[in-house]
Amino acid sequence: MNPDTVKQKEIKPAISGYIRESQSLLKKSSVPDEDTVHEIRILMKKSRAALKLTVSQIDKTSFDRDLSAFREIGRILSLWRELSVQRKTLKELRKEHPGIFFKLRDYEKLTSILKKMEPVPELSDELKAGLEQINNLLWKAGFRIRFQSMKQFDPQLFLHELEMTYNKTFNIYLKCRNNPQPETLHELRKKAKDFLYQLSFFRSLNPTVIKSLEKRLDVMTWNLGKINDLTQVVRTLGYDLKDSSNLPSLNKLIIKIREKQDRYLNRVWPSAYKIFCPGQSLPGVLGINKNLK
Repeated sequence: MNPDTVKQKEIKPAISGYIRESQSLLKKSSVPDEDTVHEIRILMKKSRAALKLTVSQIDKTSFDRDLSAFREIGRILSLWRELSVQRKTLKELRKEHPGIFFKLRDYEKLTSILKKMEPVPELSDELKAGLEQINNLLWKAGFRIRFQSMKQFDPQLFLHELEMTYNKTFNIYLKCRNNPQPETLHELRKKAKDFLYQLSFFRSLNPTVIKSLEKRLDVMTWNLGKINDLTQVVRTLGYDLKDSSNLPSLNKLIIKIREKQDRYLNRVWPSAYKIFCPGQSLPGVLGINKNLK
């Protein structure tokens, strides 16, 4: 496909929609459940990714203020979700390796994570303050976006920003492929998510190819997310390979976690190579004319 113009979904209505949906989700209950927290975090990631497409066309103060607001909301929500994700991850491991967990039944660092949380009967002061801050940030960001002029934006510059995201993701992929450390794998997931969410604005350029690319990126980032979930469990357990007092069963559990991470990682590389293979360009990956006007 060789279209001669860049046509993409409008960014301002999209970001406004993400904000309104987040506000609506928060109104469902006085205490947001795990699914609500997860959905709003995704909406904030989509908001940040969309906003980054505008970075070269709006003033820096406005850009920084809105990006900071979306990040702060995500940070607050991640603190609420972290323990529940670790608990869910450990429960999956317990089903796979009941014998190991039985031997670790008195290991306090493990059992403390697995303890079932009691329902919260009412808002704690900390939770209430967090919700008020999130609602305030959403309201202010929505107000600013509403009056942000985006009529004269150059679509070609949007495509340039998408290409910048692609190149940044490629560089991290190359680094990860040569030395897959937890920090760089997590960074690869974040940049690939940016690329994934930004792609949705350009589907009209080549719908079949771009939708297929989005599916591959979604699977790739899901696997990277599972790797990070397991990494956080190991860190919360405070595991130290050099500690000679480690229980044999704890060492076994860590090995099983590493094996599981290896399986997830092996699912990442084939798709990542197809998308970010050295020598490729964004137009080639999207199947479009590199000389779009």
